[in-house]
Amino acid sequence: MTISFRIFLTIIAFASFYFVIKNIRKSKLLISDCIFWFFFSLIVVLLAIFPGIAIFFADLMGIQSPVNLMYLILIGLLLYLTFKQTIRISELETKITNIVQDITIERKDKK
Repeated sequence: MTISFRIFLTIIAFASFYFVIKNIRKSKLLISDCIFWFFFSLIVVLLAIFPGIAIFFADLMGIQSPVNLMYLILIGLLLYLTFKQTIRISELETKITNIVQDITIERKDKK
């Protein structure tokens, strides 16, 4: 991994950490949702500071370049986040449907 790529990864990790903290303070983000982003930032920083970890696992998995392993890890984490958010959206849609049905029944009973 080149030094410029490692610096770029570190900057991205600290920027994401900063934005997460900023949004927590503004009450735009739940702390439970922040755990993923903290984990994400930590992995990126560790792999940027200690490229030997990425080199070791890239060799172990038969991946030609540690940078490709980085992309694979980041894509995997983002896919996990997308899946988690999809589940959450589905649960919220179900709750909204139930609330609307309950309100409709209550209004009908009042008439």
